[in-house]
Amino acid sequence: MSPVPGSGLAKGLAVTLRTMTKKTVTERYPDVQPDLPPRTRGVIGLFEENCTVCMLCARECPDWCIYIDSHKETVPAAAPGGRERSRNVLDRFAIDFSLCMYCGICIEVCPFDALFWSPEFEYAETDIRELTHERDKLREWMWTVPAPPALDPHAEEPKEIAAARKSADKLAAARAAEQARAAEQADQNPDQEGEQ
Repeated sequence: MSPVPGSGLAKGLAVTLRTMTKKTVTERYPDVQPDLPPRTRGVIGLFEENCTVCMLCARECPDWCIYIDSHKETVPAAAPGGRERSRNVLDRFAIDFSLCMYCGICIEVCPFDALFWSPEFEYAETDIRELTHERDKLREWMWTVPAPPALDPHAEEPKEIAAARKSADKLAAARAAEQARAAEQADQNPDQEGEQ
């Protein structure tokens, strides 16, 4: 069966008429901030205290837009007779958002939870060279990162928490048993002293 001539045009006009009769929605953006979903991929925030300068984020970035500089410092021995240790100290952590494709690989591979998605999106610049944001700016964005969603109340308890709770319960039971024995001995000792 061949289509009726002009049926495509009629369908298009029907869509246009339906759209014209709907109420328009105007975003009053600069005055009213949009209501973004909590896990919006805006920019990347840096929690500097967790960064160990392992360089995984920079190595895994497909765009090579993360720049990290560091130096080593010697940490004195914690105990007398111990040896000194060296640790990396972060000097520079910058992300070039003109190159970033917001894939989130850097956040996924970070083993120390130093990088997070922030819903901030107002970071436009007039010069593309100013889209390289240093660690101070990344740190400011860290405080806009939303809290993680609550766990499902019907989900299975994580193994780590179950193991920690089990060992804490054992420790509490051992302490209670020890206190009961100590109380029993305290009750028996006055009787023995009175007999002597």
